[in-house]
Amino acid sequence: MKKIKSMMLLLIASLAFTAGKAQDTKTDTFKVWGNCGMCKRTIEKAAKAEGVEKAEWNKETKVFILVYNPAVTSNEKIQKAIAAAGYDTEKFTGDDKAYEKLPGCCQYERKKKDYQ
Repeated sequence: MKKIKSMMLLLIASLAFTAGKAQDTKTDTFKVWGNCGMCKRTIEKAAKAEGVEKAEWNKETKVFILVYNPAVTSNEKIQKAIAAAGYDTEKFTGDDKAYEKLPGCCQYERKKKDYQ
């Protein structure tokens, strides 16, 4: 009987933890420009940071899905990290030096900068 009670308490605690964790996340989508599978790997790697639970980019639609804990990181921080890797996002233009270092297949037609 003690084992059953212990297992039930463990199960309830696990469910409560899982439910609480799910409530702490936020899902956002935004555009990230790129071309290929290498872009996908680089973009997703740039987005992997503390607080990020899912970072997935679709090369056909250019849509990035971000699931994260807003108490730990933000959409803006993740978009800045992707831009630092050389890729333009909806809010930020990719770093020019990082873009120039991308393989030829990853160099896409860039959006115009505000000051041009």
